[in-house]
Amino acid sequence: MSKRAFDLAASLCGLLLLAPLLGAIALWIRLDSPGPVFFRQVRIGRNGVPFSIFKFRTMTARPAGGAQLTVGTDARITRAGRFLRHYKLDELAQLVNVVQGSMSLVGPRPEVPRYVACYPPDVARIVLSVAPGITDWASIHYKDENAILGYAADPEQAYIDTILPVKLEYYVRYVEQRSFWTDLRIILRTLSAIAR
Repeated sequence: MSKRAFDLAASLCGLLLLAPLLGAIALWIRLDSPGPVFFRQVRIGRNGVPFSIFKFRTMTARPAGGAQLTVGTDARITRAGRFLRHYKLDELAQLVNVVQGSMSLVGPRPEVPRYVACYPPDVARIVLSVAPGITDWASIHYKDENAILGYAADPEQAYIDTILPVKLEYYVRYVEQRSFWTDLRIILRTLSAIAR
């Protein structure tokens, strides 16, 4: 089975089986704070092509400028959002991206243009040669990334200087060693990490 066929079959089954949960999440978000159910943001996908990523909204709907990171106990995070973020349930909306073909279940996490601009050219060529994913080894390693950055004096600079280089190492290693069995291992490890 090809990666795309697996992605499509698994994401469609996931959307079908998780429909009651997804509906409950959507209702909770609407009842918890004013604003849309989904948050959309431009990310950079395969071959450097921008696309809109879907997430369940976890923050207040008022716009925010500056750094494109959410760190520590950001006051903009809603009550529902804290729970959804902790268990990564906000990411389930990206199953729609997988069905659309802009994402895969497993692959390097897609970044906003601001941080993709920080990729070294040779690394960018490798990382952007595959479809970005909902999860990968870096997502598992940095499951508590927001909390980690919350302790930094300058969270954005800490992300660019300290976390992003490590993530890129994980991304390159995944692209060079990717396989169906690797994807299965990452999916299972992700589920295990979320459950803890």
